[in-house]
Amino acid sequence: MGSTFGTHFRVTTYGESHCLSVGCIIDGCPPGMALTEEDIQPQMTRRRPGQSAITTPRDEKDKVEIQSGTEFGITLGTPIALRVMNENQRKQDYGNQTMDLYPRPSHADWTYLEKYGVKASSGGGRSSARETIGRVASGAIAEKYLREAYGIEIVAFTASIGNEYLFPPTATHPTASTNPAYLRMIETIDRKTVDSFLPVRCPDGETSKRMEQLVADFRDRADSIGGTVTCVIRNSPTGLGEPVFDKLEAQLAHAMLSIPATKGFEIGSGFGGCQVPGSIHNDAFIKAPAVPPGMNGASSLVARPRLTTKTNNSGGIQGGITNGAPIYFTVAFKPPATIGQAQSTTTYDENEGILEAKGRHDPCVVPRAVPIVEAMAALVIMDAVLAQQARQGARSLLPPLKGVIPVMHGQQ
Repeated sequence: MGSTFGTHFRVTTYGESHCLSVGCIIDGCPPGMALTEEDIQPQMTRRRPGQSAITTPRDEKDKVEIQSGTEFGITLGTPIALRVMNENQRKQDYGNQTMDLYPRPSHADWTYLEKYGVKASSGGGRSSARETIGRVASGAIAEKYLREAYGIEIVAFTASIGNEYLFPPTATHPTASTNPAYLRMIETIDRKTVDSFLPVRCPDGETSKRMEQLVADFRDRADSIGGTVTCVIRNSPTGLGEPVFDKLEAQLAHAMLSIPATKGFEIGSGFGGCQVPGSIHNDAFIKAPAVPPGMNGASSLVARPRLTTKTNNSGGIQGGITNGAPIYFTVAFKPPATIGQAQSTTTYDENEGILEAKGRHDPCVVPRAVPIVEAMAALVIMDAVLAQQARQGARSLLPPLKGVIPVMHGQQ
């Protein structure tokens, strides 16, 4: 049950960190869309380990294979199975006496054992970031549909690592979301620009260098550090989201906090918005451009919003429903739990001792989390789009509304 995400575009992931393969099954992908491995692999490559000196040295190519659901490069509307083989396993790293005896501090070793009564003997099993391969692969498919059908763009980037911030807090701008320069960035940032700042993926040269050195310092001390990822979704249709319990921001929070190592989520002005009065925070409505930037490649059948907002403290969502403005949010990632330093802790048998963990692990997950955040955002929007398409399709079969109640433009 806990391995399936979505209602209309349903994704079930499978696999552990050191089993034969990892992947997913997707049910609900629209038929008739061109799809090959080449559409999926770029995001897999952005997520893969071994990208740089500040990521885990585990050398996995993460080559994705489509097992079903397409023929001649076209989706059939039937379940799509995606598989990635685990090729660079080192189970022996976990087979030493110390790692067998101790649950790793802040890791899921203990909680998985408490829940299931058994756990994978090597790596993190299902709690490992290897599980996110299925998310990224399925997210790439969802994103392809959203881009071709609606012109939707999804871009994430590193916003902070440790105490290094892309937009440092100031007295005037206590959080990035209250900084006009940040808001201008989310209107224009693209994935190519983000990836030009490897290995950190923070779109500023000097900040990126400082972040890279910070991660390297923690790596050299056999320690780890956390940070945040910001994501923007542009050109989203209006009307997405299912109030009241499945508001779009609630679904985004659910998706983001399901990613390993996440510890926080804020959308729009977030916590910074609590520090300004409503007279400043409120987003006034203005007439929207006929064709928003970036939507020229989208289907001509997509209705364009008639209104947008002058400011965007709401983060593109009001009442749990998209208003057509860019959706933006930030996700917090804790320091990776597995570190090489000696730590005082307790064995499974309740005896105090010292653990020095082995294995190959990221000193900071943030740079590799960028495509994972994008993927989960795509899955949320894809599910919401299909729900709204069904509602609009059902409504289109009824006679036009008459009377005094507000209706959509052109239906009276």
